Amino acid sequence: MDTNIMLDYLTKLDKNNNKEWYAGHKDEYKSANEAFLSLVEALIFEIGKTDPSILHNEAKNLTFKLQRDTRFSKDKSPYNTSFRAHIGPAGKLPVPVGYYLMIKPDGKTFLGGGLFADMFKDATERIRSYIAGHGEEWESVIHAPEFERYFKVQGNALKNVPRDYDKEHPQAVYLKNKSWYVEYFVPDDVVRDSEGFLKLAVEVFLAMRGFNGFLNRALEGFTMPEHP
Repeated sequence: MDTNIMLDYLTKLDKNNNKEWYAGHKDEYKSANEAFLSLVEALIFEIGKTDPSILHNEAKNLTFKLQRDTRFSKDKSPYNTSFRAHIGPAGKLPVPVGYYLMIKPDGKTFLGGGLFADMFKDATERIRSYIAGHGEEWESVIHAPEFERYFKVQGNALKNVPRDYDKEHPQAVYLKNKSWYVEYFVPDDVVRDSEGFLKLAVEVFLAMRGFNGFLNRALEGFTMPEHP
């Protein structure tokens, strides 16, 4: 597992984001991708010591392609300049929530968790309702010292508390949310220390375990929509 190979390849891809360059540097991509898969495998093993719900995963099933769908985007660059993976109980599906890793140069590498997407209205409503009914538990999770050391809850939000909820509710600010997630950004020099980065990533991911666990209890019974 060599994180330098990943960052070096992605830096070059960012400067040469075209199909001709990509096709001419397949060996570099293969080496960088194999290094990323090794990192994901190590994370599964290390996180799995505390959270066995992810141990059944294989790294190759958790990663996302570099190729971009540019049909509806103003940015026609054909490739994502990042290596990404979601390590969750159901693999890379966003629900149940798990541990999200993005390796990207220029200080844009981050470790994240929670529900990033707000297009699943049933999921959003389940979490909002669960926070409303378990306010003290929610506060204990997001104000735990190990959580606050790295995170602050983020998410897309409505302007007002939905009408079915008390606008004076103690957790009103979080009831406005349509998504609830956390991110911890890591500088390139830290990422380049392969063993040090792995150790940090495990520490950061385990610090969000209570947060993810709360959201997954709220999401019990939710099923991902099927593609037509």
